[in-house]
Amino acid sequence: MLSQPLRVAVVCSNNQNRSMEAHAVLSRKGFCVSSYGTGTRVKLPGPTPQQPNVYDFHTTYEQMRQDLLRKDPRLYTRNGLLGLLDRNQRIKPRPERFQSCQDAFDLILTCDEGVYDLVVAELSSREQVTRQPVHVVNVDIADDAEEAIVGALLLGELCQRLRDAEDLDHDIGRLLQDMEQKSGRPFLHTVCFY
Repeated sequence: MLSQPLRVAVVCSNNQNRSMEAHAVLSRKGFCVSSYGTGTRVKLPGPTPQQPNVYDFHTTYEQMRQDLLRKDPRLYTRNGLLGLLDRNQRIKPRPERFQSCQDAFDLILTCDEGVYDLVVAELSSREQVTRQPVHVVNVDIADDAEEAIVGALLLGELCQRLRDAEDLDHDIGRLLQDMEQKSGRPFLHTVCFY
């Protein structure tokens, strides 16, 4: 069992669906968790795939919600975006961009390989000051409501196993292999340093 609480970050593209669902699950399980996106702007589905709703990372979830209510409340209720934004604002006020975060974590979980690559590149580009290791782990989670729930539960189980590990650095490889076998999903893993 770890002597310190496991500090966890969950990262997806927009800090809306996958990372926020995992943030909610991990918070309920008592983890010290933060969530982020890696995009340059926040994109939410619009009336057509060619017309997304685009916001900057300083826009609050409530401001996004009000904007969608003005545009087409029936559409955004039916496609679940208003419910998603309601959930998000109960967790934190606005999306956050990973590249702007200076906090240190023990574990960073990413929800698709492109995000994993961006997180690893960002951490690798920073000056290493403390040499504190951070485990970066990816499992691909489709960006839809159902898969976000399944993925969040999977990440919750992984975090519980890692929290219960005798030695995180030593045990993580075996635990990731166990999770791969159980879930049928591949996990990527690397270690970066702060």
